[in-house]
Amino acid sequence: MIKTILFDVDGVMLSEERYFDASALTVWELLFSPVYLGLQGDSFTPAPEEAEIRRIREQVFAQEEVLQFIKSRGINSNWDMVFLAFSYQLIRLIERLKPQVPEAASLLTVPLERQELARLREWARVYAPDFQVEYAAFLADFAKSSAQKADLLLYVNELARERCGVETRMFAPNCALWQLVQETFQEWYLGDERVAASIGRETMQPGKKGFLTDEIPIVPPEDMIELFRTLQARGYTLGIGTGRPSIETHVPLREMGLLEWFDPERIVTASHVLAAEENCPDYVPLSKPHPFSYLKGMLGLSTPDLDVIQYPLPIANGEEVLVVGDSLADFLAARSIGCQFAATLTGLSGQAAHSQFEERQADYILDDIRDLVDVL
Repeated sequence: MIKTILFDVDGVMLSEERYFDASALTVWELLFSPVYLGLQGDSFTPAPEEAEIRRIREQVFAQEEVLQFIKSRGINSNWDMVFLAFSYQLIRLIERLKPQVPEAASLLTVPLERQELARLREWARVYAPDFQVEYAAFLADFAKSSAQKADLLLYVNELARERCGVETRMFAPNCALWQLVQETFQEWYLGDERVAASIGRETMQPGKKGFLTDEIPIVPPEDMIELFRTLQARGYTLGIGTGRPSIETHVPLREMGLLEWFDPERIVTASHVLAAEENCPDYVPLSKPHPFSYLKGMLGLSTPDLDVIQYPLPIANGEEVLVVGDSLADFLAARSIGCQFAATLTGLSGQAAHSQFEERQADYILDDIRDLVDVL
């Protein structure tokens, strides 16, 4: 009998659209802003209009095909998505520069930070002013690998070897470039007013409005409130396991009247995951599809991170815990835990995900979370 229900946020309660917008804008900025690579071919601004955002996202993710591919390999973090998309174009640029600037390839063997990007920017300006970003080429190169989840990030090292002839292990979860990507994404999502509280500094390029006050609920908030009220009245303990940082979880859910229905001890965010990765570096990565987020929600925030990581799996009382998510990463996390899983068809793939979850034998498949009342 189910006692605890742990919900994902994006694709379940809130639309992922703004996260994908911020992801595309981050890749675009890193490629074309004069603060980063400053490539020719697109004009950067920190405050694009909505029509421009739509254009950028369509290009960066090749009409969503790149997004679909990355998510199909079990990657659920937008930070990882941006890291993969940008790292690939970075390697293509170095491949182009190498004949004229042999030392460009050596940058792949050191932590890639702002100083290294600045050197590439100067070389590209002189030796590759006509370099063309090919977003869709990502698909063919990554499809050659069967890598799943965090291994997909490590596969970038293999692409560096194939394209640039460089042996490296610099591309990895939480590497210097990944952290730069993560902070730049936070600038876009949070905007100038809120970013300092998240990453400890102001935006590198002021003018970003942020998306946090422009969230899109998947179903009307009043319907979700009624759902959570009903579940709480029936005695279920409600928690959250999300890839969003804490501020991006608490602010919109509080504004919509949803946060109060969840046990504060069981609201686990990407901020908790990052803290656990710092505390327990031998176990990186801990983001989904690793079960850490949901396990921490099941056990409670007061449970030490190492105790969560080393908790025996599958759990003995798997029938008492239900994870509600929209992605393969959520499903894999639930299966690792040994608990039940309810798939919502409100993520990126929509109803097309039905066959995928049916094939994988999800315990429940819901059109949206409102169906949970009838299922239970």
